[in-house]
Amino acid sequence: MPIVRYLDTPNFDHDATEKLGVLLVNSGTPDSPATRDVRRFLARLLGDPRVVEAPRAFWLPLLHGVILRTRPFRSARKYRSIWTEQGSPLMRYSLELRAALQAELAHRVIAPIQIELGMLYANPSVPAALARLREADCRRILVVPMFPQYCGASTAPVFDQVTRELQRWRWVPELRFVSDYHDHPGYIAALRNSVREHWEHHGRTQHLLMSFHGIPEKYFRKGDPYFCRSQRTARLLADELNLGADEWSVAFQSKYGPGAWLKPYCDEVIEAMPARGVRSVAVICPGFSADCLETVEEIEIENRERFLHAGGERFDYIPALNARPDHSRAIADLVAQHLQGWAVNNVSWLNAAAVAR
Repeated sequence: MPIVRYLDTPNFDHDATEKLGVLLVNSGTPDSPATRDVRRFLARLLGDPRVVEAPRAFWLPLLHGVILRTRPFRSARKYRSIWTEQGSPLMRYSLELRAALQAELAHRVIAPIQIELGMLYANPSVPAALARLREADCRRILVVPMFPQYCGASTAPVFDQVTRELQRWRWVPELRFVSDYHDHPGYIAALRNSVREHWEHHGRTQHLLMSFHGIPEKYFRKGDPYFCRSQRTARLLADELNLGADEWSVAFQSKYGPGAWLKPYCDEVIEAMPARGVRSVAVICPGFSADCLETVEEIEIENRERFLHAGGERFDYIPALNARPDHSRAIADLVAQHLQGWAVNNVSWLNAAAVAR
């Protein structure tokens, strides 16, 4: 008797091989550096109540009536300064990391696994990525926000968008969600390796500045753990590098709008360094899994100029982990940790040889 199929349902072939699904999620990037695409991206980003915690009746008219009439022009200029033939750095490196992770996990699994990339405020969207996992018969899905330090303004929107989309599904898959990986040994080791490799090729600087994306102080006072997560990542990295107390520091970047944000502010720290005798500095941004506008344009371009103009002599930017092999291995380790106990068609997914390794 033939199997009856319906147009609005997934594959109901009981003999079909199910897959494990992994959804990587980042914030996203405009489709192009054109002002219209930047405006669309910013509207989605700044319109998220997790990102800007302000009364909607006040914030939305201000956003659409004032901010989105001016800021997209300035931001588009910045995006054009970092755009490449492969598109934005964030998209390029995120896709490369997804491919590297797929290859890395191919050596560890004995069951089918599919990895998709979704963006919170851009393409490919989170619903589109989830749809691809559903079409591939992924009945168990692990969601991995690519934000190492948990933050209510970045990690929580991933949970919001995933669960909002799954509310529309008749057949909801088993779901697991990675909160963060700020102190994961593989992640810290990859950061350490990136710094050491930079030193080996370019020589050491007097100081290592670890710059994290800022958030309003009021978010921290309301209980957001982001500040503490960032500080722990920084301390672990400093320990791995055997840095003395005066050889490293932490700052927070990308402040926007009125009100106090997490301190110290990165631009102020960098500008003050030459006056206190720091003539050479290397900056790393551990909170960014892939290079983007905030690292390439804000740190490598703007803050380099700020440091040199203030009397500094050498400014090095250490790239984000991007698709480094040790980064893909670290994320693969994280995935393996969170997939423990899941099986596909009654077959444990994890390769025993990989576990022994």
